[in-house]
Parts: sequence; structure tokens; C-alpha cells
Amino acid sequence: MASRLATRAFGAARLRPSTVSRSIPAVTSLTSTRPASNVPDQPKAKAQSIIDSLPGNSLISKTAILSSAAGLSVYAISNEYYVVNEETVVAFCLLSVWGALIKFGGPMYREWAEAQNEKIKNILNAARSDHTQAVKNRIENVQQMGGVVDITKALFEVSKETAQLEAQAYELEQTTALAAEAKTVLDSWVRYESQVKQRQQRELAESIIAKVKKELENPKALQQILQQSVVDVERIVSSKAQ
Repeated sequence: MASRLATRAFGAARLRPSTVSRSIPAVTSLTSTRPASNVPDQPKAKAQSIIDSLPGNSLISKTAILSSAAGLSVYAISNEYYVVNEETVVAFCLLSVWGALIKFGGPMYREWAEAQNEKIKNILNAARSDHTQAVKNRIENVQQMGGVVDITKALFEVSKETAQLEAQAYELEQTTALAAEAKTVLDSWVRYESQVKQRQQRELAESIIAKVKKELENPKALQQILQQSVVDVERIVSSKAQ
């Protein structure tokens, strides 16, 4: 039993470096290439990054957590609570890849997110500034229109006076039209009366002329007219002789 556990542990130990060595270069090749002068510092940097990735605030707590995890792993493997197999290797590789992506892609994502936040913040600040300026312009326009009430009152008074003048002009127009119509009627009556008088005078003259002509046809009337004419002539002559 012990020999079988030792064989499995040895096989797992042989598999882990190969998987780590295969996964880490692929991730580093995708992210960036380190200069040749930093090659001696890579183990220290990796160790420091591993230590920083562990939970805890101090080196003692991180060491305790790492020791507890290692002890639990050894206890689980030794008691066959957990068996190291191909799924463990695949899980370890996936966790390594995701850890590398989070480690190297996290800062870039954070920079992108901060840039987006700054962009949105600038847009919101610009919109707020524009809105504030628009409100100020509106307030200034309203202040400039403060005399609209007085102007409206004055225009209302002018409109009332205009309406009164229009009413008076309409009354005068109606009065003038009525006077013109009355004058027309009176002129027609005057013309009618003058025509009636002319007709009466003409009829009277015709009746007198007809009457005189009729009397001249009477000899007695002619004799009387002749005698009256002689008497008138003698009176005229006698008046001239004196």
C-alpha cells in the first residue's frame, strides 16, 4: 500500500513540472517578452508573485495557509481521499492558464475599464456643463423679458383705444351713410315737387290761354277789350298832354 502511494506521488511529481513548463511559456509568449538582463531575477519574481497571490496579510499567515494546504493535500492523497489522475493534471493546467490570464490580463482590463470610466465621466461632465450653460442662458433670456408685462399692458391699452376709435369711426360711417341716404331721398322729393309745380304751372298757363282764346272768339268780349283799350290810350295821351 505504501509503495503504491509512493509510486503515485512520484508520478504526480513528475507530471507537474512538465505541465507547468508547458503552460507558462505559452502564456508569457502571448503577453510580453522579458529582456535578457532580467533572466536571473525571474525565479525571485515568480516566487514573490506566488507569495503575493496567497491569501493573508503577513508572511506568517501566508506560510501557515500554504503549510495547511500542503498538509491537507498530503493527508488526502495518503488516505486515498483524493487520487491524482489525468483530470487533476487538466484541472491544474486550466487553473494555471486562468491564473496567468487573470494576472497578466487583469491590469490591461483594469486600464481599459478605467479609460472607459474616465470617458463616460468626461461625457457626463460635458453634458452637465452644457445643461448648466443652457439653464443660465434661459435664465438670462427670461430676465431680459422681464418688461413683457408692462409692454403687454401698454399694448392692451392701445388695442382698447384702437377698438374705441374703430367703433367711433364705424358710427360716423353709419351716420354719414344715413345722412347721404336721407339727402338722396330729400333730393328726390324736391325734384318731384318741382316737376309737380312745373306741370301745374303749365296746366294753369294752358288753361288761361285756352280761356283767353275762347273769350276772344266772343264778339262782345272783343268789343269790350277794344273799348277798354281805347279808354286806356286816351288816358295815356291826356296824361302826356298835361
